[in-house]
Amino acid sequence: MLPSLFLSHGSPMLVLEPCEARDFLVSLGHTMPRPEAIIVASAHWETEAPTLGSAAHPPTIHDFYGFPPALFGITYPAPGSPALAARAAALLADAGLHAALDPTRGLDHGVWAPLILAWPEADIPVLPISLQTWQGPAHHLALGAALAPLRAENILLIGSGSFTHDLRRLDRRGPEAPEDPITRPFSDWMNVAILAGDNTALCDYRRLAPDAARHHPTEEHLLPLFFAAGAGGAATRIHASTTYGSLRMDAYAFA
Repeated sequence: MLPSLFLSHGSPMLVLEPCEARDFLVSLGHTMPRPEAIIVASAHWETEAPTLGSAAHPPTIHDFYGFPPALFGITYPAPGSPALAARAAALLADAGLHAALDPTRGLDHGVWAPLILAWPEADIPVLPISLQTWQGPAHHLALGAALAPLRAENILLIGSGSFTHDLRRLDRRGPEAPEDPITRPFSDWMNVAILAGDNTALCDYRRLAPDAARHHPTEEHLLPLFFAAGAGGAATRIHASTTYGSLRMDAYAFA
């Protein structure tokens, strides 16, 4: 059975600039079995209620500004899967999480940035699922748990966010800038709780983890971690690095 994954997608420049996290994502598609389809909970799609992208041919969304023109020329023409979207919506309904389908939603950079590195052929069906940031961590654990049966059908469930995400502290010298000293204590605390499977502590991370509110002024970039944790089991950290001084790029597999 495929694990569920949490991936940190970092800056959109990840797809162009060399760094440890980019190398990890390039290797990812070669180190795990090929999935039949991929469902991604992205930090860049928030809705009032759970919503699944059901487009047969989802467009590439360039949901950023101020970056080089080369980024805006990138497309990720993976097919969608309306049938899988309907099946996932039914699983959510069975868990009391009534979901909508959006036949127009495309793939934002939280989806396509990691996938274009791991599976550049863009030949695996991909569909996004939205976050409900106002509902908090426990809701996203339940969201992942409701879709966990899909893992037995070779469907890969990914939460795509950022292990830390305070854009005010980015070191603009580049992805290899020295790590901000307050970054490591937060990632270390989170790692201990994740590996222990301590979802009670994780759901209370804003109170318990060092400088949590500084690393996540808003929660949308960490909630995909809870989606992935809810969909899987025991955790393994499969990558750890920092870009731009303060963006932790840690990744986890939940088997």
